[in-house]
Amino acid sequence: MPALSATNNYVSSPLPLLRSSRNTNLLPLLRPSSSSFPSLSKSISLKPKTLGTTIAPPKYSANDGISLATPSPSPSHSNLNLKARLAHGETLYGLFLLSFSPTLAEIAGLAGYDFVVVDMEHGYGGISDALPCLRALAAASTAAVLRIPESSPTWAKKALDLGPQGIMFPMIDSPKLAKKAVSYCRFPPSGVRGSAHPVVRASKYGMNEGYLERYEEELLIMCQVETEEGAKRAGEIAGVEGVDCVQMGPLDLSGSLGYLWDPGHKKVREVVGEVEKAVLGGGGKGAYLGGFAMPHDGPEQLRRRGYRMVSGAVDVGLFRSAAAEDVRRFKTSTSSEDATPAANKKDIDEDDKYWSE
Repeated sequence: MPALSATNNYVSSPLPLLRSSRNTNLLPLLRPSSSSFPSLSKSISLKPKTLGTTIAPPKYSANDGISLATPSPSPSHSNLNLKARLAHGETLYGLFLLSFSPTLAEIAGLAGYDFVVVDMEHGYGGISDALPCLRALAAASTAAVLRIPESSPTWAKKALDLGPQGIMFPMIDSPKLAKKAVSYCRFPPSGVRGSAHPVVRASKYGMNEGYLERYEEELLIMCQVETEEGAKRAGEIAGVEGVDCVQMGPLDLSGSLGYLWDPGHKKVREVVGEVEKAVLGGGGKGAYLGGFAMPHDGPEQLRRRGYRMVSGAVDVGLFRSAAAEDVRRFKTSTSSEDATPAANKKDIDEDDKYWSE
């Protein structure tokens, strides 16, 4: 197995932010300077017995290295769910969350991702671990998709009771399995989903009186095509009633084809191209196409080829790359630079200038 690069976020991150050793936008967030935290006495009114006491937000200068600009969401971002946004023609950008950290989930939402996939297939967490992440994403007005470990009615039921905007079923190899996945998401008589709707989070614990009337039209059902057999039948899977999105699984697909260590192999690319044609050739009547960016196939390329749900990276991979780059920058700094006091550096520079004149 080839060694993984420090700039590889899944196996790889396509994001240039973490690749450039010259980038200064991210590292200050990991190493905030003392100037980034102004004195609280300047921000908090300490007048006693004052009910109108206010806490002013900290003031940051342009030199703090912290960008306070919040990505401007599209007009529909806060008003429509994922399924409605796709119907309105948007291409959505997301992140996979394997750490099950509510803090990282919230940061991802505040950073501007359209959705976050809380991954119970490859992440260590289960239902109880996913719930705090969904609450963090809700606080950041960001849609959550739950990927379940296997396609089963029990896992689907427990995941859907948490109230995600989308659910992702792995290893869907045939229209029959796709139909079963859809049935796991619907209450009888349309499906086999068990019901506790008066008391679960999905219905706001019974306070959403219109839940039963709207849950089908609001839930995004995603089926993963990630084997050779599934790729051959991708068009049929996309045409199953109730399947909203066919999600490519590039790593498992490459393994199924015999190229696990080389997902960019020509044969794998050919099969991916066939799946894309099969799904996108539905004339808008079938499912949307979703995919995960790889080192050889970045998110911009996926968007140009018609993918409507694009996942760019994994939280663990992003942090790994940032941490590795942070350490690399320090370890590779020259000893002469480290030994030169900042106070003397200006004088040295002036001396150099003098002798060069």
